[in-house]
Amino acid sequence: MDYRRFEDTIIARLDKGEEILEQVKVIALKENIRLASIQALGAVDRFTVGTFKTDEKKFYGRDFEGCYEIVSLTGTIDTMKGEFYTHLHMSAGNETGQVVGGHLSKAYISGTCEMVIRIIPGVVERKFCPEIGLNLFEFI
Repeated sequence: MDYRRFEDTIIARLDKGEEILEQVKVIALKENIRLASIQALGAVDRFTVGTFKTDEKKFYGRDFEGCYEIVSLTGTIDTMKGEFYTHLHMSAGNETGQVVGGHLSKAYISGTCEMVIRIIPGVVERKFCPEIGLNLFEFI
């Protein structure tokens, strides 16, 4: 991975074999990012995305392997109990044009990933909501 910071924006290149969530954390901790939005595209060969069923309060993940292009990767960096937290969703298409997506649990780069992180001045915490079963934004 390599990246450059331009005022409130970071442009990053993730490389083959790197895992997206791990690299986002590396950047966020190194740059002391407390709040940001993320957009990216690229190529992956192994990833897990899923859906959270609110009525069951349970996450269902699915693993995918093969040749996939990231159609959309979007999300946030924020904090929970003052510590790094990220929430990303990804859609990826295969060679036939089928697209799968959902909440991103892990994804490994097969070629490259081009990422834009826009730093937002401020802090938004996460707090677990037992009624929903998710860590929701808490504006402090």
